[in-house]
Amino acid sequence: MNHLFSCLKRYRIEAILAPLFKLFEAAMELVVPLVIASIVDVGVKNADKMYIVHAVLLLAAFAVFGLAFALTAQYFAAKAAVGAGAELRGRLFSKLQSFSFAQIDEMGTATMLTRMTSDVNQVQTGVNMMLRIFLRSPIVVFGATAFAFFIDWRAGVVFISLIPLLFAVIYLVMAVTIPRYKKVQEKLDGVYLSTRENLSGVRVIRAFRLEDEERRRFAEKSDTLAKTQIGVGRVAALTAPLTFLLVNIAIIVLVAVGAVRIDVGGILQGDLLALYIYLSLILTELVKCANLIVTTAKSVSCMRRIGSVLDQTGEEDAVASPEAPVSDEAISFENVSFTYAGGAAPALHGITFSARRGEVVGILGGTGAGKSTLVRLLPRFYEATEGTVRLGGQDVKTIPFKELRSRIGYVPQKAVLFRGTIAENVRWGRENASDEEVEAALGVAQAEDVAASKGGIHAEVMQAGRNFSGGQRQRLTVARAILRSGEVLILDDSASALDYATDARLNAAVKELGCTTLIVSQRVASVMHADKILVLEEGRIAGMGTHESLLADCPLYREIYRSQTEDV
Repeated sequence: MNHLFSCLKRYRIEAILAPLFKLFEAAMELVVPLVIASIVDVGVKNADKMYIVHAVLLLAAFAVFGLAFALTAQYFAAKAAVGAGAELRGRLFSKLQSFSFAQIDEMGTATMLTRMTSDVNQVQTGVNMMLRIFLRSPIVVFGATAFAFFIDWRAGVVFISLIPLLFAVIYLVMAVTIPRYKKVQEKLDGVYLSTRENLSGVRVIRAFRLEDEERRRFAEKSDTLAKTQIGVGRVAALTAPLTFLLVNIAIIVLVAVGAVRIDVGGILQGDLLALYIYLSLILTELVKCANLIVTTAKSVSCMRRIGSVLDQTGEEDAVASPEAPVSDEAISFENVSFTYAGGAAPALHGITFSARRGEVVGILGGTGAGKSTLVRLLPRFYEATEGTVRLGGQDVKTIPFKELRSRIGYVPQKAVLFRGTIAENVRWGRENASDEEVEAALGVAQAEDVAASKGGIHAEVMQAGRNFSGGQRQRLTVARAILRSGEVLILDDSASALDYATDARLNAAVKELGCTTLIVSQRVASVMHADKILVLEEGRIAGMGTHESLLADCPLYREIYRSQTEDV
């Protein structure tokens, strides 16, 4: 909850004023029964019309001011709740940006979406209700009890006996519902995940005609969520009936006691009416309080889930960037091994190789050989489990992320574009690049025809680049990395959707840039002209050398080459 309180610091004034104005409203509401009692005992009893008129005008004034106080309190409560919700959402997004790939893999997209939407909205609702009701309801309850004692102490005993029972009911409901609401949110994660998977894989689902199977799976998850919600709802629903039962029993006792007191002259008829109104006020406030507790239980559960994300430590950045040693090697891997979190076996074993400045290194291997894992260690998307990865002779763990990743142009396997224009997407590589530099990068990436076909570099890019083909998206992401002009360029299977001729032109143009380049591919044609080729198999280097030397000495490379070049 500390995260929520710190988010509310900016809105401390609103968080104070909201309950304060609610207290003003509550104070007026507590005086109303006394005015009504005086109307009965003085105005009606003495047939004093002017007294009644003045009392009614006073009640009308209370109503107007009470409404003004309530609206003002609602405004401040809403401002504080919405502001705190926005701050929480911003912190979650910032925390997500600081997470390593391993943390993102472990948490999952659906979970983060739930935290930033459903959970934050529930916390926001809870804060709003808390500011409006948390202080008001107890003040009304205890104030009504105090006024009951003021009117008649025997009647006050009825109030005093009732309140502990009511609070016991509320406490028991809260104790049972809070853990169950946590389970509800976990089930909701599953529903979000299923929905996201179906939306992203809808073409595959329809291609294999698995709509009915997916409907069945979703229905199971949805039914499980519904059953969990119904279970916790049944417990929460007991609050109002039990509260009504206890208060109605108290009303029966109050009327019985009050009738005896009137008969002996202890109190007047108006006093009994006031006591009845006070008891009704207590009932109303406790029903509100019950709803608040149900909402609070949900909010506390959601806030704990949010807190579990915010409490995590993101990527550990280097404190400072020491002066790099002089080295002819642009990159080097020294006995590097890596195991994914929860992985049964290492994804990489004892990888050792280096590349001089300006060299092109091809990384070849079958699916799951560890090619992408290897290149992701260089920009520290993942931390090497063992060994040392160096950039320009410097251990990458000693280079701050901003500096490290600014020195590396990276093209991931999946070509990702963002809503905007072609120029805006390419300028992710360097935001102050001119139009001419953008066009030059597109030329190297063999993407000038892509921009031309769409009407130029300022053509629109739709969400996820869905108005571009797979090959077009790949070339635009290559242009983005080229524009960065880093020391190292990583092309992680970024030509899989390109034809062989375009791929060859792209590789030739990239080689002319003069930067150290790592080309990950399953195509021999994409890497055969590299200065050095690494052949990976099950996370190990099965062969290393030039195309000619590998054909002579590496059976795996020879097998891959023949399977891709010989006629079948």
